[in-house]
Amino acid sequence: MDWNLLRELQDDARLSFSELSRRVHLSPPAVAERVRRMEEAGVITGYHATVDGARVGWPVTAFIQMSCYGPRCVLRDDAVLDWPEVQEIHRVTGDTCSILRVAAPSMAAFEHLIDQLASYGRPSSTLVLSTPLPRSTIGPA
Repeated sequence: MDWNLLRELQDDARLSFSELSRRVHLSPPAVAERVRRMEEAGVITGYHATVDGARVGWPVTAFIQMSCYGPRCVLRDDAVLDWPEVQEIHRVTGDTCSILRVAAPSMAAFEHLIDQLASYGRPSSTLVLSTPLPRSTIGPA
């Protein structure tokens, strides 16, 4: 039942408990209790709006692999977390230490970001041309 709730909430986090209860065939209080438990357990970590970057003036999207090990690593500088261009940072295995998903308002701004990241190590960027699958829901293993 929790997986059914999670699927519905991943598709539309704005559903009311009444609508969720109708979709999963539970009472609204039972739905509210299950959702509350999943929030407290850290299964549900937040509710977010999905924003189209191009429509709000951030048309450039890219992934940047960073090769930076040691004390001057992008993973060790909390200031990078506040850069508006940095959307996600993933610590990874392999030849690179991290992969960043970034957005920028222009190619000039993207180039400036690359220059900023170069002070941490070697950035290798891949521009996103299109996104055929913008996100997918997580289901049972």
